[in-house]
Amino acid sequence: MTIGTLYGIGIGPGDPDLMTIKGAAVLAATGHVFVPKAGDKADSLALTIARKHLNPKARIQEIVFPMTTDRAELDSRWIEAAKVVAEVLQTGIDACFLTLGDAFLYSTYIYLVRALRRLIPEVKIVTVPGITAFSAAAAAAEFPVGEAKAPVTIVPTADDLTAVKDAVATGGTVVLMKIGKRLGRVIEVLESAGALDRSVLLAHVGMDNELIETDLSRLKGAAAEVGYMSIILVRGSLTN
Repeated sequence: MTIGTLYGIGIGPGDPDLMTIKGAAVLAATGHVFVPKAGDKADSLALTIARKHLNPKARIQEIVFPMTTDRAELDSRWIEAAKVVAEVLQTGIDACFLTLGDAFLYSTYIYLVRALRRLIPEVKIVTVPGITAFSAAAAAAEFPVGEAKAPVTIVPTADDLTAVKDAVATGGTVVLMKIGKRLGRVIEVLESAGALDRSVLLAHVGMDNELIETDLSRLKGAAAEVGYMSIILVRGSLTN
């Protein structure tokens, strides 16, 4: 039995023109495309971004990955998603799976690959890396992420902000991701650490509603929605 290849495509941070040449070429040549979305009624942001690169005859199949921290529910959804993908690949058809940013940086694709490997150990998976959101944010803000030999720490924020506090105290550059509804509390942490004036927030980078805010004090009391699809870059206290 011939098994199709799964291509994981990192589609970048939001600007369709920031997809890699390889990612766009693979997508244009593939007849079946899986796109993730957050809910049954939600639109797929990944599909919106990648649409101009799609094969016009491609079959688009959406897979719902709910916004939840319930690990049992997530495990169940990943297994279900892997079964859906496996069913297509086992017919011998190649398929793409779209993922925002880079495929192996805090991506749902990571868990899909693991679940799919358990179902079809011999499956061929080709991953095309994408431009990370923080790379696009740094370019937009002219913010040097790595300079000289200063360390760089990437932190996905959680309800417990201890990791954020520890990272800011290292003295190097800090990249804060997955901020969401925690924006107000993150700003409080940065202010307490004396890091507010060396921080910049960027949201929806490369999209029509892009936001670049260099004075985070203006975001105190901002609606929780401001924190979604956003990144905060913090310049290290030990850098020039």
